[in-house]
Amino acid sequence: MFPNCPRPMSTTAKLTWTAYLPRRPISKQYWEAGGNCNMAIAAARLGLHCIAIGHVGNEVYGQFLVDVLHDEGIGMVGMCENTNVDSSSASYETLLCWVLVDSLQRHGFCSRADFSKDPAFSWMSKLSEQVKTAIKQSKILFCNGYGFDELPPGVIVSAVEYAVEVGTALFFDPGPRGKSLSAGTTEEQGALSQLLRMSDVLLLTSDEAESLTGIENPISAGQELLKQGVHTKWVIVKMGPRGSILITRSSISCAPAFKVNVIDTVGCGDSFVAAIAYGFIHNMPAVNTLAIANAVGGATAMGCGAGRNVATLEKVIELMKASNLNEDDEFFDELLNENLDVQAIKSLSKLVIKGSENQPNCVSLQKVVSELLPKLKLTHLQKKVPC
Repeated sequence: MFPNCPRPMSTTAKLTWTAYLPRRPISKQYWEAGGNCNMAIAAARLGLHCIAIGHVGNEVYGQFLVDVLHDEGIGMVGMCENTNVDSSSASYETLLCWVLVDSLQRHGFCSRADFSKDPAFSWMSKLSEQVKTAIKQSKILFCNGYGFDELPPGVIVSAVEYAVEVGTALFFDPGPRGKSLSAGTTEEQGALSQLLRMSDVLLLTSDEAESLTGIENPISAGQELLKQGVHTKWVIVKMGPRGSILITRSSISCAPAFKVNVIDTVGCGDSFVAAIAYGFIHNMPAVNTLAIANAVGGATAMGCGAGRNVATLEKVIELMKASNLNEDDEFFDELLNENLDVQAIKSLSKLVIKGSENQPNCVSLQKVVSELLPKLKLTHLQKKVPC
């Protein structure tokens, strides 16, 4: 990190230790960092300076997690300050999350937070001065819906309000928790509403966008979220093997996914977010941002597990060089055939075609790759991003 250089990114809330369970007996070698650590590690490997904001206990799991972050060049700021909680109590311990994956790559998550109506760290009541400093020095603060499993809604709202106050961009991914939060307690509903309205960038799957808006078409759902937002600049819809869409108030950008041999999808969405942040910070064109995000998510899917197993820069570069898109023009055309009130529609493609009304202008994949690769190769050499 450069002295006196603002950190490009901080991530708060979902700071956990994850046990990845393959079809063999458990052993220590399957401990892995998880949650927002996936995003932070992927971002650090892209050359962004990251800091994790959260809580870990004093036991072996907490030390393991701190060591993993340190080895990836990621700092850590604890959220607790002057707490009366006994550090030896169960509520102070690092939150462990068990990731269960079957032979079809379907996965589920289980932690002690699933067996309590209160967040795991319900004893937290305010942001520490160290946390405020970290948020102020960052260009982006990333939060996701699973943060509500760990932190009280009031603490999350405090982080949102402070980020807005000091001009730090806010990224929010509600994830599967978005649906339950929208029907949760008054405090949870209020915090969710605050995040959806005040975030600069919203990231959702098409199912999550539909559950929050009641609109099936992911583009129309994204446009509705933009209308409801106060600070919202981008709404990004993740569609797995079909690719992704970035919606602004005046444009729609689409990018099909790269073809990969999928081994494990755990951590793909988190890695995708890291690359969106990379594009946002570097003021990249929307299609370029989606392209690198799809590549990072795809490279993660080629590995097994998350944490330290998320995409490496070498894999991302290799995937972009191959330039093997999973193009599905019929799917995107169907989405775009509705009466969408936008000025510009662009789509990443191997072909270059000037679009007609409500049809996309195709942006050459070769052109996008030629613009991205020099940046990625330079980062690979330097492993740092200048301020």
